[in-house]
Amino acid sequence: MKNILRILLLIPFLFSYGQKIGEIAPEKPLTIFPSNSWGVDLIFSDGGFGLGTFFRKNYSTKIDGFIDLSIAESKNEREFEYFDYFGRSIVVGKENRVFLLPINIGIHYRLFEKELSDNLRPHLILGIGPTVIISTPYKEEFFSSFKYAKSFVAAGGYIGFGADFGTSKDNLVGLSMRYYYMKFLSGEVEHLRGRFKNEIGAFYITLTIGMMY
Repeated sequence: MKNILRILLLIPFLFSYGQKIGEIAPEKPLTIFPSNSWGVDLIFSDGGFGLGTFFRKNYSTKIDGFIDLSIAESKNEREFEYFDYFGRSIVVGKENRVFLLPINIGIHYRLFEKELSDNLRPHLILGIGPTVIISTPYKEEFFSSFKYAKSFVAAGGYIGFGADFGTSKDNLVGLSMRYYYMKFLSGEVEHLRGRFKNEIGAFYITLTIGMMY
């Protein structure tokens, strides 16, 4: 979590670096980037590490459409983890591991395209779609626990803020902060013993690495 906070603190400095300096030089035309991009998302949260993939298509200088798919673990905010004498991780009262597999479609809306240089392209993000939620018993070994997996379906999406960096027309690098919300269509999941949930909210820091074509 400390590393996440450091990233957040760096963002204002990135913005100041990307700003143009007054009216000293004539205004440059916007860089035209390739219409399509594809890549992977590296996801970080208090729940751990996750992975995702995406496809993005540009429709104008302001709007990109996208579809993305990811998988990450969800943890209850009341979970307390410690390590025993043998170095094994133990969470008091944990009943199930819970994994989120959201599929979302949405838009990136670019901000300040005339005020900031093209090496910093901030945007708002909005995505909606279904999520498959899988729970496995915590008392079982990680891989063998999937024999006892239960699945649920939820509806939801996320909202976020991020930026793409650099002027390369081949490589895509970005960073975003996203808040996901998922409401179960039926059933409940039990993270901790006796504590059931029919909705899940999660905050993620996402590092995007991809290619444009």
